[in-house]
Amino acid sequence: MAHFYLNEELTEASVGARVSVTGPEARHAVTVSRIAIGESIVVGNGAGLVVSGSVVSAEPGEFVVEVVTVERTPANSPAVWLAQALAKGDRDEYAVQQATELGVDGVIPWAAQRSIVKWEGAKVRKGHDRWSAIVREASKQSMRAWIPEVAALSSTSVLATLANDARMLVLEPSAETAITALEPDDRDVVLVVGPEGGIAPSELSRLEGAGATLVRLGDTILRTSTAGPAAIAVLNAQLGRW
Repeated sequence: MAHFYLNEELTEASVGARVSVTGPEARHAVTVSRIAIGESIVVGNGAGLVVSGSVVSAEPGEFVVEVVTVERTPANSPAVWLAQALAKGDRDEYAVQQATELGVDGVIPWAAQRSIVKWEGAKVRKGHDRWSAIVREASKQSMRAWIPEVAALSSTSVLATLANDARMLVLEPSAETAITALEPDDRDVVLVVGPEGGIAPSELSRLEGAGATLVRLGDTILRTSTAGPAAIAVLNAQLGRW
């Protein structure tokens, strides 16, 4: 399998053209992955444009690829977003990583009532940057044409407003409706996953009152790190992505 690298500044490309990758991405490719002249490489811009070709020069600060193929992939419609509650032990980060590999279109860090981890002060920027790095690396690993967007930290009140325009599905083990029983429609999906202690009753009421649907995955209780990715797999099948 060819290596996959990102150049977010790439906007246009054509067969026979030369595309370069610079900075830390190039340094890692040349000094760590040790790409060599003649090797097949894939370069994407994270916004739907992906080119492949052969390396024609490789220096620690820049490598250049002569383009053989060009592909443009439209953004998914409807889009699937994961509103992941902040969780301890890096479980929220694991959920974001797996969701990205499974094709989620965006992630929303959610400061749920029962979240033990708190993003406050400087931690807000640090946490957002960390999640952005995770989705970027997971997108490269899975060779995705689009890098998921990482939204700003959301409160329950802000999260509830998203139910006005999107189809909000809240994972709740006690829900009567199974996620497998849902029929897809053309609305974007916001999948809400709570923290380790579950979603507080007041939050469930707030989200349901805003128009969200409570759904369950099955008869077992999943960790917050696995519930979202499992549900995204189901949605991928329902939406015809898989």
